[in-house]
Amino acid sequence: MSERRRRKSLSIFRPSLTGRTPIHEEGPDSGQAALKKKRRPASFFTPTTPTSPASPSGSELERADSSNSLERATTAQNRPRTLQKSGRPSSIFGSLRSLHSLTADQDGLTRTSSKAASINEAEAGDVLGNIVLHQGEAQTTGGMFRKKNQYLVLTDTHLVRFRSHGRASEMFPTVADGGGRSNTLRHHRMSSHSSHGSLHELHSSSADSHVGIPLNDIVAVYKMDDGRPYFSIEVAYLKEDSNHASALVLQLDDPKESELWLTSIRGAATKARLTNPIPFAQRNVDYVARALEQDRDYDPSHFRMFRVVKRSLKSGGRSSSDDLGKLSSNICYLVIGLHKIHLVPLPKSSRFGSSTSISDLHGSSHGITTLNSLTIQSFDDAFQLSFRLPLRQAASLYLASSSVADIAIWVRQATEYLRPQWIEQPFTWNVPLSFEDELLPVNTEGEDHQCFDRTLTAYCAGYEVDPSNIRYAVNYLCEDAPAFELLAPAHPRRSKYTVLELLAVMRALRYNETFHSISFSHVNMDTLHGLYDKYGSEHIAFTTRSGMDLKLPDQEKACLLVQEIQGLALKSRRLRRMDFSYCLTRKPVDNEESRDSGCTLCEALFPLCAKQLTNVDWIVLNGVWLADADIDYIYAAAIEKSCHFRAVDIGHCGLKDRSMHTILQGMLCQEDTLESIDISDNHARLNPKDLKGYIDRFRYIRKINFSRVNRTSGPEPFMAPGTLLAWKLEVLQLSGTTMNEQTVDAIAAYLVSPQSNTLRELHLNQCQLTGKDMAVLLHAMNRTPGKPRNLHLYVNENRLEQDHEFLVAAVEHSRTPTQMTMRMLEYSDEHCFQALIEALAKNTTTKYLDISKVSLPYDAGDDTCELFQRMLSKNKTLEELDISGEQAHLEVARFGIGLNHALTGLKHNSTLRVLHIEHQKLGLQGASTLAAVLEENTSLQEIYCEHNEINLQAFTVLVNSLMNNTSLLYLPTMDSDRAWSLKKIEREADRFRKDAATVASPIPNKATVRRTIGAAIGGARSVSRGSTEKVTSMLGYTEQDVQAAVRSLSERWDYEVVRLQGLMARNYKIRNGIPLDLMDSNDEDRPGTAASLSTALQAASLDRTPTLEMDVQLGVDEGVDGEGAGSADGSEDEGEFAEKLINVDEEEKDESAGALMMAKELVVL
Repeated sequence: MSERRRRKSLSIFRPSLTGRTPIHEEGPDSGQAALKKKRRPASFFTPTTPTSPASPSGSELERADSSNSLERATTAQNRPRTLQKSGRPSSIFGSLRSLHSLTADQDGLTRTSSKAASINEAEAGDVLGNIVLHQGEAQTTGGMFRKKNQYLVLTDTHLVRFRSHGRASEMFPTVADGGGRSNTLRHHRMSSHSSHGSLHELHSSSADSHVGIPLNDIVAVYKMDDGRPYFSIEVAYLKEDSNHASALVLQLDDPKESELWLTSIRGAATKARLTNPIPFAQRNVDYVARALEQDRDYDPSHFRMFRVVKRSLKSGGRSSSDDLGKLSSNICYLVIGLHKIHLVPLPKSSRFGSSTSISDLHGSSHGITTLNSLTIQSFDDAFQLSFRLPLRQAASLYLASSSVADIAIWVRQATEYLRPQWIEQPFTWNVPLSFEDELLPVNTEGEDHQCFDRTLTAYCAGYEVDPSNIRYAVNYLCEDAPAFELLAPAHPRRSKYTVLELLAVMRALRYNETFHSISFSHVNMDTLHGLYDKYGSEHIAFTTRSGMDLKLPDQEKACLLVQEIQGLALKSRRLRRMDFSYCLTRKPVDNEESRDSGCTLCEALFPLCAKQLTNVDWIVLNGVWLADADIDYIYAAAIEKSCHFRAVDIGHCGLKDRSMHTILQGMLCQEDTLESIDISDNHARLNPKDLKGYIDRFRYIRKINFSRVNRTSGPEPFMAPGTLLAWKLEVLQLSGTTMNEQTVDAIAAYLVSPQSNTLRELHLNQCQLTGKDMAVLLHAMNRTPGKPRNLHLYVNENRLEQDHEFLVAAVEHSRTPTQMTMRMLEYSDEHCFQALIEALAKNTTTKYLDISKVSLPYDAGDDTCELFQRMLSKNKTLEELDISGEQAHLEVARFGIGLNHALTGLKHNSTLRVLHIEHQKLGLQGASTLAAVLEENTSLQEIYCEHNEINLQAFTVLVNSLMNNTSLLYLPTMDSDRAWSLKKIEREADRFRKDAATVASPIPNKATVRRTIGAAIGGARSVSRGSTEKVTSMLGYTEQDVQAAVRSLSERWDYEVVRLQGLMARNYKIRNGIPLDLMDSNDEDRPGTAASLSTALQAASLDRTPTLEMDVQLGVDEGVDGEGAGSADGSEDEGEFAEKLINVDEEEKDESAGALMMAKELVVL
């Protein structure tokens, strides 16, 4: 495992390292300059200016060669001296100018071309080099049965082959004189082969007309492990201009001689590339860029390109079925993209006349975050990359390249960039130690949350999952903030994350110290429970962040959920709280034969807490059923005082009496640090005396949740006054717990005491409280009349109608706290609710009031609505009001149509800021009333009014009202009402088509949609016409007509949404003092409240329906059988036709109402 500490400075991918000079031929001095500087050339750099991802070649990407780019980067930013070491081969060879391949086989050596004959030996010697570095005789194989000895001469620029020693001496006199390094061994074997892509397809002997291999064309020199009793060396080389790939294989009997040839060729090739590097051809760069774009991994600032050889495995050797190197050795491009490492095959030279087809690619791509190991051979150019996806075996790439050092450094640099916070990268790094000094620091500035998004996207790309499906929020207003909160998947048809998505999130969070809390609340994690990865352990946290070994038993055998949670807890020093509420749905099954292993959450965290290996001290397990094994883990950690637990929330965990007492007994050791107790909604039955014996020991409790706790019967209070008075609580939750009079008095005594000054929330839902009990509590918490208590009181679903007059008196005299929630109140007598509304009109202390889902015997009467209207206009304290209703299958709770009149009171209200009015079935009339309010009210800032059966007409009225309102900052886009409106059209059309199919009368002649709708309107207004005629009037509609109407409606709704968003942006700018743009002050096309309908109708002309268009094409006469449907010449104006539809009563429930609605939706909407 590699270890790199986090570095805070500029990234290797900073713009200055990416050149903008196009590939070009270098001058004669460029090679000398590169040689003098002895700098390790970098790989291919691309421009920082983004180009069109659709066609990098078409936009003429400006990519510079490595030598120029590196010189500019070094001059501008003083790169570290470690990057200026000599002896490193370049991955990009400096110029397009190169010698022709001098490769030749046996037949090529037997004859001399006319061109070669015209060159004297001195000139040939200058071309093939001036210095003989190494020489020797070897056996060459040109075919299956033809073998012949050849003489090899290694010069400073070429590796040259001759038929005999004499031919070599004619060109190089030092060979004849025995100069240079002579080879005393004979009968070595050498085979030469070349191909396009594959190096093991024999090339024709007459293909090359020269006898030498340019050293700067060499891609890799490495030992071959082919299983034969020889010491084989393969020299792979590539002509960049023609993409012709070839290889030369030397088979030697002496290992020392093999080592000598290997080091000599590698050293000479390295020097030749430093002197005269060959850059990539621009067409090859564009070809590779298009391949990365197809995989959505191309980024000009994160683009590194190298020539590599894909090596073959040892013949007959054992290899995994997933090994990627089983194919024959071939030359290809290794490209490091933004998130992946790609192997791209060479393009076919025959296609260079046109663009290369990407569809013919057969390369491979692997996520950088899935890198398992990188191994480099110290004696040759071979190296190995291994990648592993979770739950799969590792896949290996056996490669070789003269740029192996550059590849290793840039791969490591890419991993550091994608995981900048990881101190210890999760892969094996088998490279020389000197490579560590050549790594550049990673830039993490300019990104929030310590580059969390960068790391998460990288893991998603590596695991082949869609990052847009992962939703999360960062909460800055909670305790232990900032808190990371994973939300439900974004996909509408998926309620669970996949295994790879969860792993991507959890591994992206590892080492991130931005978040002090991590919450997986209500995120299903069952897929990770009991899942084991037996193929690798690179992501297991064997050490703490500081590097201390854990020595936990069976850590490698734990399931993935345990390993990932431990990785989060161990690698962050600032993580304090972890919330797993309702993340597992399993229930333990304990029997005599086997013991349930538990939820694994306790197995992951509590042993770390017991050994003080993590700073997590607040663990939330609500909704996760615990087994006996989990209880043992909790108890073993709780009895260790060094744990310093602040809270272990175990609400709704299925605990029985024995388990509950065990945990409470263990928590007594945490009496000095425990701040919260949550034992709500469990099966255990607690005796108030026993409970008092436990909780009296906790002196620093701030939060208590005893909701739905079963208690034994008795006259004593559930919580004694003395117990409560010992604490300075902030939250007290007793919802669902039956309260007797003694318990109410105990709570009232605590509210009167100064010890309760810190109390901010009091939850008493479903406690069977009466109006009198409520009044006692209200008087207790209001110590000074007229001065409100800053407290949020929850009293939902209580029996407040009983002794209701006491509650009304307390509200009228302003004994209420600043915030009250009284949902789902049931009144059998409407007069009681009227009394409460009158009291609220006089109240001067409550700023937040929630009386949603109030159940009345009938719809609110006129007197109730009048009182409600008076309350809204006279109350000068309320800032937020929730009067939403409820629309369920078995129960409906709403005020009725009289609410429209009540809303008019808001015209005179100057304090209300937020209004919730959902599920009240406002419709067009209610929307019109609300729009009239918005044109006069200047205090409302947010209105939540979805689920009110608001159609397009009503939505348009609301949007129009905002033209003169500059205070409203939020109005929903009514997505739910939009869906309701569209479904209503389709539902009505389907119903009438079914009814029409049952009519026995013959189908009338096909006419126009105008005539059909006219007949429907006539039927609605005439009583004498039968139902059969009304049904058959709808037969003119087709499925295409309905779809056209739905599309028209949807487009118009989109237009209104755009208008709404523009008006909201305008109001935001006005409120924050931002100057308005010209577009913000322009009133665009505002349809009037009444005239807008005619405008919309004229825009949605009936002549554009598919049915009518077909009639026009077929020449159907509109005047035939058109009596009563309007004149054929269109004498009836479409605006008048619209007004007829508008005037139709929407509440009419006769048998023709469906036809009218269909006509109205098709035309008006």
